[in-house]
Amino acid sequence: MAQSSFTSTAALSERRLQDPSKPAPEAKKRVVVTGGSGKLGRWMIREMVEHGWEVWNLDLTPPAPTEVKFAKCVQVDLKDYGQVIAALSDLDSGYKGVDAVIHLAAIPSPSRAPNHVIFHTNICQTYNILEAARVLGITNVAVASSETVFGIPFFPHIPETLPIREDAQRPESSYSLAKLLGEKMGEQFTRWNPEAKIISIRLSNVMSPEQYITFEDWQNDPWTRAWNGFCYIDARDCAQAFRLAIESSLKGAHVFNIANADNAFRVPTAELMKKVFPNTKWEPETDNPREGGISIKKAREMLGYDPKYDWQSEYEKLKNAQA
Repeated sequence: MAQSSFTSTAALSERRLQDPSKPAPEAKKRVVVTGGSGKLGRWMIREMVEHGWEVWNLDLTPPAPTEVKFAKCVQVDLKDYGQVIAALSDLDSGYKGVDAVIHLAAIPSPSRAPNHVIFHTNICQTYNILEAARVLGITNVAVASSETVFGIPFFPHIPETLPIREDAQRPESSYSLAKLLGEKMGEQFTRWNPEAKIISIRLSNVMSPEQYITFEDWQNDPWTRAWNGFCYIDARDCAQAFRLAIESSLKGAHVFNIANADNAFRVPTAELMKKVFPNTKWEPETDNPREGGISIKKAREMLGYDPKYDWQSEYEKLKNAQA
């Protein structure tokens, strides 16, 4: 009987001859990361690879030369639904089907493009990912939302209390509006399929390791970082949060704040609050005197999120390397 060139689990030309004297390679769970060539994406890919996942990067931009070895990059325009559903379903010499999707790709902040371009691009890409996942039966999805959903910058609408929690919703830009609507789409897609899981991660200001050298610049000017409650998120800790979201047994739609455990200054947060937000109630959730203004309690309790990095230690590493 003639052999089929593909199977229900393998794409065209994906299969290879194997040495019969050796055990078959262990199959890994497969995750697609959109925007994997970006600032956060490169650390996201490394995190998933280090924890045993087969990772594919969907991005129009090729990865940096140092990142090529971690994941194959597939050039996909996520605004084109046909390209999205094709890329998530079947790639010749690649794969047939994926187990999970981490959606990071977006115009990454306000003012990077005209307002309508940011909104149309980001909301369209998110819809295409969620809809293609629904059609293909991919029930494990994590999506990058944003701290901007809180109402950042915290002026003129200053929060009544900090740290701010997930119930805050006050988008103040086309970018943050698209992020909030992405969260709402997750709610409806999981209502349509109660077995699905769509986790939205509200990222704080993402920092890559080399950026900590700049933290010295604002130590005497707390207003510089007042716009997001003195917070940041290390790209590696952010990647940890997404992995935990994908590996969790949760079902339904969930939103989690993700930031680092400490503020971006050397002084206690209570001092910063008295100076910058004197009329805002400070309600710390931990005994860390430098706890940030974005609550990560829910992520700690439900995902097991535990940030490993802090800017002061990373700053000292950079200073010592320069000496």
